[in-house]
Amino acid sequence: MTDQQRDAKLYRMVMKNHLCPFGLKSLDLLKREGFQVEDHWLTSREETDAFKHQHDVDTTPQTFIDNQRVGGYDDLRRYFGKSVKDPDAVTYQPVIAVFATAALMALGFSWAALGTVFSVRALEWFVAISMCVLAILKLRDLDSFSNMFLGYDLLAQRWVRYAFIYPFGEALAGILMIAGALLWLAIPLALIIGSIGAVSVFKAVYIDRRELKCACVGGDSNVPLGFISLTENLMMVGMALWMLIKLG
Repeated sequence: MTDQQRDAKLYRMVMKNHLCPFGLKSLDLLKREGFQVEDHWLTSREETDAFKHQHDVDTTPQTFIDNQRVGGYDDLRRYFGKSVKDPDAVTYQPVIAVFATAALMALGFSWAALGTVFSVRALEWFVAISMCVLAILKLRDLDSFSNMFLGYDLLAQRWVRYAFIYPFGEALAGILMIAGALLWLAIPLALIIGSIGAVSVFKAVYIDRRELKCACVGGDSNVPLGFISLTENLMMVGMALWMLIKLG
């Protein structure tokens, strides 16, 4: 019998009010690896507790291959030589997702409005959309964002309420720039908050050499404070200056 024909046993919670997502992921992974899966459902809390006690484990799902317990979903990924996410590891994934999506949206807007993908307006929309999406991520949990933001923003450290105002200002400036309306408000707003943010990040990272997490995508991320954070603020400053030049 080849590796592609091996059998595995999976024990996972499938209850009326709870379907274990890691159980489904384990089942899917085993099938993709070519296993015939003997799928055992644990349909009650009592049945689940009895299984845990029998096998001396703390969690489900549990996978058995060749009658040997492999473990939960992360253990199964390790068994197949796949990476396992470290919840404490720093990552730029949230920022990459924001900027990549914003760029594609801007190109879509440009195509729909101007009939061409590449245009100056597409670049303007990219910056403005990025500002809006980043503001949304901050507004999901203002308290969490403010706690992280207060760690490095110079104005927020002197005036705490600014930490709660900042995301609204970023969103408003972005929306007005997308619309091309009330630029007399959008331009100074983006210029002020972008300048303060850029100076704050530069001081914290490049002068004080502090290792902090960035609040740019909200207060629950592991994005490191650094070049990306500086870029967000410099984009706002650059956009404000560009629109000011256009108005002139």
